[in-house]
Amino acid sequence: MIYDLTMPMESGHFRWPLERDKKGDFKAGDIFEVTSLGVSCHGFTHLDAPCHMVPGGPTTDDLELSRVMGTAAVIDLSDIAPNEEITARHLDRAAQHLVPGQIALFRTCWDKQRDWRTPAYWHDAPYLSAEACRWLRERSPTSVAFDFPQDHTIRRVLDGEMPPIEEHVSHDILLRDGITLIEYLIDTAQITEQTVQFAALPLKLPASDGAPARVIAWTG
Repeated sequence: MIYDLTMPMESGHFRWPLERDKKGDFKAGDIFEVTSLGVSCHGFTHLDAPCHMVPGGPTTDDLELSRVMGTAAVIDLSDIAPNEEITARHLDRAAQHLVPGQIALFRTCWDKQRDWRTPAYWHDAPYLSAEACRWLRERSPTSVAFDFPQDHTIRRVLDGEMPPIEEHVSHDILLRDGITLIEYLIDTAQITEQTVQFAALPLKLPASDGAPARVIAWTG
């Protein structure tokens, strides 16, 4: 079974402008049709490199693909409530099977509670506490994959405020320490297993602070 966990890159999203154009038209007699895209490297499903928030930090060039491929421990928090803080107690309950060197894959199924195309997806989301981030860091995952907007600060950013980096806890505690962030997954409700094989392959964009990715999980 293969699970596609990737947001489609759709036009008209309130947060991420997508420039999409097409040259050529079969109806006009052209022999090719060619689509072009313009989109933020931090829009839709994507990976963050540390230089996204660490001056002079590693870029996408420095990412070893082995850090975003392999066995993922599924952290099932599908009973999470809107605006609920995820604490170390939640992870003690749901993530004890995570071992060093694995990928931590959150399964909150948040896109089943709020549509990711709407502001409510961000304003009402559950979020990680700093202690939860430290709990994860102590388990030494290679990367952490989120199916919800993981920092409480995102709602403030969307309201026009930019809090200090220390309040963007997943970035400050995990990404700063070299743990790759894989952001904005959907359809994790498909996954019923406690562990899966996982891959988040970023576009090969040299010297970038992030990159769109196609993310899948599979079993068997």
